[in-house]
Amino acid sequence: MLGFFAVIQVLLSVGLIGLVLMHSGRDTGFGGMGFTPASQGGQHIVERNLTRLTVVVALLFAANTVVLFYQFE
Repeated sequence: MLGFFAVIQVLLSVGLIGLVLMHSGRDTGFGGMGFTPASQGGQHIVERNLTRLTVVVALLFAANTVVLFYQFE
C-alpha cells in the first residue's frame, strides 16, 4: 500500500508544479496595469478554474502527505 501512495505523491507533485507554473504573474495582463475592467469581474473564468484546480490538487497533495507520514509509523 505504501508504494501506491508514493506513486500518487509523485504524480500529484508533478501536477502541482505544472499548475503553479501555468499561473500568470502579478504584473501580467490587466492586473499589472492597476485596473480591472468591470466586464471581466476581476479574473477570467479560465484563471478562476485554474486557481480552483490548483487548490484541489494542493489539498490532495497535503492529504496524501499525511497518509504517507502515518504509513511510516
